[in-house]
Amino acid sequence: MRFLLYVFKRIAYIVPILLGLLTLTFFISRVIPADPVALIAGGSASPEQIQELKRQYGFDKPLYQQFAIYVGGLAKGDLGISLYSRRPVMKDLADRFPATAELSMFALLISILFAVPIGVACALKRNSKLDHLMRGVTIAGLAIVGFWLGIMFQLLFSYKLGIFTLGRRISVPVPETVTGFYLIDSLLTLNGRAFFNSLWHLCLPGITLAVPAFATLVRFTRSGLLDVINREYILYETSMGIPRWLIIYKYALRNALIPVVTQIGLLIGYLLAGAVVIESVFDWPGLGIYAVESMLMSDYKAILGVTLIAGFICTVSNIVVDIVITFVDPRKLEQ
Repeated sequence: MRFLLYVFKRIAYIVPILLGLLTLTFFISRVIPADPVALIAGGSASPEQIQELKRQYGFDKPLYQQFAIYVGGLAKGDLGISLYSRRPVMKDLADRFPATAELSMFALLISILFAVPIGVACALKRNSKLDHLMRGVTIAGLAIVGFWLGIMFQLLFSYKLGIFTLGRRISVPVPETVTGFYLIDSLLTLNGRAFFNSLWHLCLPGITLAVPAFATLVRFTRSGLLDVINREYILYETSMGIPRWLIIYKYALRNALIPVVTQIGLLIGYLLAGAVVIESVFDWPGLGIYAVESMLMSDYKAILGVTLIAGFICTVSNIVVDIVITFVDPRKLEQ
């Protein structure tokens, strides 16, 4: 009962957080000294034509009325019409979201799969050659700028070695659309060729996006496990003659992974933000490029749509992380 109450309390935070995010983004975007209607109309448009376009898009109304109209449409699932693409923003987001989600989840997955075992190995072999090597690797991974690393990877693996193809998600016929996620659709339609081809196209931008996340998780795993294995209950279990591998993987690792799980939730937001840069470098057709194009055109409704979907994902991921942590450490329910 206490756990269910905790879950409901966490879920209840979603609405006020998104409402605050929406309000902040809406009014900040209107402060920017740019006229999106004038950009769309072109330099040859007359003042009367620009005024007519403003009336059509509702920009002639007071700001508070524009906000009320937008919130009313949002309650009905309508995010408005994009000034740039002239299509419903919801449609644009639905078309581009799978590409960004696939890229971000691929980067997060390979980060976890490689970072956690390496972090454990570094903690168990503290000050070894492996530990010193990974310290350097993680410092470099956190220090290197994403767009520079992406360009270097392109020059080496695409232009020099010719291993990867750039600028698209797949270079064979697209699998039958079920979810919009090429990997999932390929599996659902038993299209092995499309699956491996789309996976191959994911590798270079996915690894580029994963480098800082990998470095972060290695450091948190290492420091968390080092902190736990030096505690008194671990020393007591060791003195009782319990095998070291059992102590590490049954007792120490479970407590050491609590900060790692928390960091994973934060990394989801980081990966979504980092995808803007990586998608621009690799010309990946996702929300990142859509957000950049929308900002350049001062496309308010598209910017709000991207902000809302990113805020929703970050909020939900952090709530899921909090729930997972309560399974790992039930004491959190008492705090």
